[in-house]
Amino acid sequence: MRAMARWLALLCCVIAVLVVALSPSVQSSPSANAQLAHHYVLPMLARDGPNGAVTHAVQPGDTLRAIAHRYHTSADVIANFNGLPLSYEPQPGEYLFAPAPPAPQTSRLVTNGPRGSGKIALTFDMGGRVDPALDIMNFLIANDVRATIFMTGAIINSPFTDAGRQVLGIINANLDLFELGNHSYSHPDFPALTAGQMQSELATTQAAINQYSTLQTAPLFRPPSGAWDSRVLSVVGQAGYTETIMWDVDTIDWRPESDGGPTTAQIVTKVLNNAQGGSIVLMHLGGYNTFAALPDIVNGLRDRGFELVTVGELLAP
Repeated sequence: MRAMARWLALLCCVIAVLVVALSPSVQSSPSANAQLAHHYVLPMLARDGPNGAVTHAVQPGDTLRAIAHRYHTSADVIANFNGLPLSYEPQPGEYLFAPAPPAPQTSRLVTNGPRGSGKIALTFDMGGRVDPALDIMNFLIANDVRATIFMTGAIINSPFTDAGRQVLGIINANLDLFELGNHSYSHPDFPALTAGQMQSELATTQAAINQYSTLQTAPLFRPPSGAWDSRVLSVVGQAGYTETIMWDVDTIDWRPESDGGPTTAQIVTKVLNNAQGGSIVLMHLGGYNTFAALPDIVNGLRDRGFELVTVGELLAP
């Protein structure tokens, strides 16, 4: 009996040794570990982000540039915030860090970006005349032109046209190209308003957008008719609109030729002769002759080596 017990014990040891020797290693290769970190560390936020960063839940179709436009910054900034290459393709379910909106303060008046940047921001206001807004948006998409759109809340809620809602839908579907800024609700003279009225104009515009989109307009505000004073900058800044976006090239495309407005050739000439690095160009989605002028504007600026970007990208650190 004792001999049999010894033989059984020896047999068990041999079997145990064989199991260990023949079993595949449970340790992943370095590349597998990198993949695990790639797919699990980001969603679990098992790391510290930059000071003041917020987290963004990646949605299907999100790219670094689309995420950047939601936060009015550049893809480079999003990549740097997360220690990722610019070629990185975010995966739905991940969380990425993004710069937090600036703390409420007096809004900064911006007429242009860095002059040495080699970048120009094309901006389009929308709030009155709606034609040829959709043609302009489709041209920008077809030609891969990034731009910033400043919309009024009233054009989104208008019962007479759905052009504002269509433009908002186009922006939503092309976040790699477009970002959205606040242009007030009813396009009033802001210096003539009380602080409460200014805040209401901003808030009701964002509320109109919220019916159809998760896009936030803050911190970008464009005052109607470019009217501002120090009180306006203080009030809109405290409301979270810390960048009041003006321009240094005004096409005056809102005025028809019959009222002394520019021809197509005059719009093209004005932009190409006056735009320089850091310029912010003012146009309108309902501008007269704007659609006809755009091909020569875009080609002319690109031929001169300028990169066409959103305002957020132009101002990003």
